[in-house]
Amino acid sequence: MRRLLAIAGVLVVAGLIGLVAIILWPIGHDEPEIALEGNVRDGAYLARAAGCISCHSREGGEVLGGGAPLVTDFGTFHPPNISPDPEAGIGDWSVAQFAKAVRQGISPQGHPYYPAFPSAFYAAFTDQQIADLHAALGSVPAVAEPAPPHEVGFPFDQRWGLKLWRAAFEHAPDVAPVEGRSEAWNRGKELAEGASHCAACHTDRNFVGGLIESRHFAGSDDLPGGERAPAILPAALAEDGWDVDAITDALASGMMPDGDTFGGAMAEVVAGGTTFLTEEDRRAIATYLMEGR
Repeated sequence: MRRLLAIAGVLVVAGLIGLVAIILWPIGHDEPEIALEGNVRDGAYLARAAGCISCHSREGGEVLGGGAPLVTDFGTFHPPNISPDPEAGIGDWSVAQFAKAVRQGISPQGHPYYPAFPSAFYAAFTDQQIADLHAALGSVPAVAEPAPPHEVGFPFDQRWGLKLWRAAFEHAPDVAPVEGRSEAWNRGKELAEGASHCAACHTDRNFVGGLIESRHFAGSDDLPGGERAPAILPAALAEDGWDVDAITDALASGMMPDGDTFGGAMAEVVAGGTTFLTEEDRRAIATYLMEGR
């Protein structure tokens, strides 16, 4: 009995040591200061492509003052105020802090953001893109009211657990151009796999919210608010009547091949994002989706 108690004691101590190690485990790395001058117009375009405005702006609310709640199995997440207000928003962030938040998903205080913020898809943003995006977000009117805090219960309110989640599931997207593919296909890959983060909705997740890579673009029936996203693989798209022209048009108008219109989250994506893209970029996304990886 004493031996069993001793073994149990050792296991408890080891577990506590492991827990403390995880809590104290530093994540990410410091971003160097970016001295590049940001281009507001280019940054605004990237903000549209990346969904910043549609996510962080509630219908009827102030631009970038905080978005509509995302109701999930893990709790309700409130997209924060990212206007240039120094207290309620991100107005006092340096460009380096902004870069760490966007590319690494880590706050200026060193805390990991919840995966509701798709930072992994932005990991390949260049320094110039970061500078442009920072300049664009800083050009809108400041909103002094902070967004509500997340409503997340135990154990998901323990952010140290996200360190393990990040190690297992958060990976930078493959947006590198592929030799031999068309310029449109490569641009579509850059947008669909990166900034526009199509996989965030159109890929199934496991029981802890990690994307299932083998289900990439195969659709999901378990989105926030009970919504679903269809498969956007070439065969599935063709079967549903899509082609490059139809996708290009739908990303501008929200009109589907059958004459119906997008609803829910996809309607917001179009209205707040893809409708502002150039026809060339919308066609690039369509080309990438229809031709496949």
